This record gives sequence, C-alpha cells and structure tokens, in this order.
Amino acid sequence: MARFSSMDDRCAVLNLSRLHLDDMNLEHIVDSKRKQIQQLHLAYNSLSLLPPSICLLSNLEYLDISNNGITLIPEDFIRLTNLKTLVAKNNLLDESSFPKGFACMQMETLNLSGNRFGDVPMQFLKLAKLQSLSLGGNRLKSIPPEIENLTCLEMLYLGGNLISSIPPELANLTCLKYLVLCDNRIQSIPPQLNRLHSLLSLSLHNNLLTFLPRTILSLVHLQELSLRGNPLVVRFIKDMTYNPPSLLELSGRTIKSNNLLYLTNDLPCNLIHYLNLASECPNPKCAGVYFDSCVRHIKFVDFCGKYRLPLMHYLCSPQCSSPCSSNPQSEAESEEENSVHPDRLQRVLLG
Repeated sequence: MARFSSMDDRCAVLNLSRLHLDDMNLEHIVDSKRKQIQQLHLAYNSLSLLPPSICLLSNLEYLDISNNGITLIPEDFIRLTNLKTLVAKNNLLDESSFPKGFACMQMETLNLSGNRFGDVPMQFLKLAKLQSLSLGGNRLKSIPPEIENLTCLEMLYLGGNLISSIPPELANLTCLKYLVLCDNRIQSIPPQLNRLHSLLSLSLHNNLLTFLPRTILSLVHLQELSLRGNPLVVRFIKDMTYNPPSLLELSGRTIKSNNLLYLTNDLPCNLIHYLNLASECPNPKCAGVYFDSCVRHIKFVDFCGKYRLPLMHYLCSPQCSSPCSSNPQSEAESEEENSVHPDRLQRVLLG
C-alpha cells in the first residue's frame, strides 16, 4: 500500500520504498494529488522497468529508483520537465539506457553509481544545469573531454572505475568544489588542474600516482587532499631525460632572458605567440625560461613537518637541478620548501 504523506503546504512525498514492487500504477491517484507530489521514492524494490505512470507526476522534482533491476529509462521520461534530481544507484543501467531527449532536461543532481556504464553518455554532457554527477562504481575507462561542457558542476564523483588518465579539459570546470577520483588506475595528474580555483576536496587515494604536479599548491581553497594507497616514492627521484632545445627555443630563451625589446610589427604573429608561451624556471637561483625543452624534476616538499609530498615541476636545463645529495635537507631543497607558506600547507591533509 502506498504511503502518501504531506510534508508541508509546498511539498508532498510519495514513499513506495522496500515494498517488493515489480510494477506500479499511479493512475488511481486523483489528478489534484498527483500534481502535489514532488518527491517519489521507489528504492529497494524489484522493478526492471520504470513504471510509465511516473510520467503523470508533472511537478515531480526528486526521484529515487535505487537498488532495483532497472535497465532502461523510457522516452516518456523527458515529460518530467520539473525533475531536478535523479537517484538511480545500483541498477543495471548503461550508456544505451537513456533517451536522446534526456540531454534537454533541467537536471541538477544525477547519481548513477553502481551501474554498468562503460562510457559517460553524451546526453549527460549536455545537461547545462547539472551541479552534481556521481558515476562511481561503474566500468568507466576514461573521462571524456566534453566534461568541460558541464560549467555549473560543483561535485564530480568517479571513484571505483577503471580510469587511467585525467583530461586537461577537466580544469575548465571552474565551479567544481569536490572531485573524487579514488580507486582508479590514474598514474599522473595534469598540471592544468591548478585552474580549479574553487576546489575544496580532491580524493585521489588508491591509484597509481608516484608524484603530483607542483602546480597543485596553487589550489588556494583546497582543504582536503587524499593520497593514501598510492605508490608515492619515499626518496629523492630525479628524471634527467632531456631533449636539447631547438634553435627556435634557444632564440626565444635569449630574447626572454635578456629582456630584449621587440614590437609586434617586428616579428610574424606565430613568433609573437611562441614568445608568449615562455615558462619561468622555478629554480630561485635561475632567471631562465623554457618553451618545449625542459627537465622533469621531482622535489619533496615538507608538509607540516609530518609528510613529504613529491611534487613535479620543470627546470630549464639539467644544470638547473640541485646537486645530487643523500641528505634530504640539502640547502637547495630547504630553500624550495621554505618558498611554500606554512599556512598553505596546513590546508592539505594526506588522508
């Protein structure tokens, strides 16, 4: 029997959870009552198909169909024009389960963890108002570059998948506050993630990370960084693989390092653009720059006197690297650690 109760004058909830339902019909509810229903709970039943009569709930805003055996969302589902939250955890849904028109819905929260998604459906990537997307515990192998289209996204949960890399386009989600990528196969973090200026929490535990980009320190609002269960190295590591700079790069370095003046009319547009791509060498004792040719360098930074976090940065040449030393508190290292303000480090937790 349906349990129907009015929460207040503005919202009504129809709770049909845990009733072992394998079908359901809401047509017996009078139209005036159906229009009052804003929340429908159908979790923990035996539904394999979404009952068509759900589409009669014209003012429905919240729908929970978790823990059923649902494989398909019907075309009529898009008639729920007021629906903002869909919770469909632990079903049998995949990327072919949703109608094309789903992309036009006004969805704000979408939780589809514990299903069978091998790819993120393109319809999801067109939900302009989406603020929270949860696809944990699926079979995702990648994050599509089109994720950048979700410009309102504040929470992205992709833990417990098979993801091996993070696309740089993810850094364009400037509203993102919570990013969960734990329990995947991620080996590196793109330095572009430093553009996630709203990020409060970054969960990366149980991956294959051996270092982090130094730019992660510029995430000024970051409060939690979870890294447990990664093969983060425990001693100084230096990768001195180095491709000699081209004549173009040598010329660009000379112009930038010596602050040679030039006008936009003096050089072709492509060279002006190239010169604007110069990156400063992070070595405080070097005033050099680099373009394409650089040395990958891992430096350990002391966090709160308790953790030593391996951060990746790039030097302009092998000569710029601090001398090899078995002493972890070498002068060059100490200078680099001191360049990071203690107040910034205390916001980072290694859970």
